[in-house]
Amino acid sequence: MTAPVSVAPVQRRLVLPAVADFAAICVFVAVGRSSHEEAGSFTGFLTTLWPFLVGAIAGWAIAAATTRGRDLAPAALWPAGVAVWVSTVVVGMLLRVVSGQGTALSFCIVATIATGVLLLGWRAVAGLVTRRRVTSA
Repeated sequence: MTAPVSVAPVQRRLVLPAVADFAAICVFVAVGRSSHEEAGSFTGFLTTLWPFLVGAIAGWAIAAATTRGRDLAPAALWPAGVAVWVSTVVVGMLLRVVSGQGTALSFCIVATIATGVLLLGWRAVAGLVTRRRVTSA
């Protein structure tokens, strides 16, 4: 008979980073839309959001493939964080082109910087908190 598998480590390892990435991308879209006075439309929010979410999912897949699934650490800056960030921007912009949405150079630059700060920023903070817990224990 096998021991039951605990869900808590899986949540910390996979679900929480996925939720954090989703939240970061939602913040990016919400701030961007509100700065252009487009915050009122939920369908507009979703239209702007979906290409970047698909890009983030592609980044997760790339990170899993590069680690062959083992030792996948989605909360790590490298390789997961960088893969998710770059894919979010590159795939997101490509999907925006295909779907007829704008990809002005200034938007690409702002999106690259903002998603980098958000997607890599929470990972950096989580890494610092984890290191502090380990060193103080």
